[in-house]
Formats: sequence, structure tokens, C-alpha cells
Amino acid sequence: MFKDLDPLLHSQLRLAIMSLLLAIDEADFVFIREKTGATAGNLSVQIDKLNEAGYIDVRKFIDGKKPRTVCKITPHGVDAFDKYVKALQSYIQK
Repeated sequence: MFKDLDPLLHSQLRLAIMSLLLAIDEADFVFIREKTGATAGNLSVQIDKLNEAGYIDVRKFIDGKKPRTVCKITPHGVDAFDKYVKALQSYIQK
């Protein structure tokens, strides 16, 4: 039987965000936007969804005179990503 895929991670942009955050300690909004090629509005919405699910932590603060948003994957996010990858692998191995 095929395993269910996490619908939150089964979005190309959310999956890309999670993949980036797995590879590095943390990333700011501009870096993620540049790497994914997403628009600021779409990226903001997807980051909010991942944050609400507890997959990432988001810190917003002022750096000098500029607002910054920094994202970091949570242990819950790492577990969810791992389960997602294993579920995908089960499709390939059938």
C-alpha cells in the first residue's frame, strides 16, 4: 500500500524551502526568495503555512533600519521531511 504524502510538503515551493533549511542552519527571507525564485508575496504565504504547522521557526526583527525575517527548521520539521522522503521512496520501490 502507498503511504500518504504530507500535503503541506507536497508543494514545490514549501518543499524547496524545507530542503534549503535542512542544508543550512538558518536563512533569511531574501536568501530563500533568491534561491527559490518565488515572489515575495507567495514566499511569505508559504513560510507562514510552514510556521503554523511547526515545521519552521520564524524570527522577525529590525537589523539597523531594515526589517529581516529569518527562518530555521524545527525538529518537528526535520521529522516531517524525513517521513515525506520515506513515503516518496515507498512509491519508487513498488
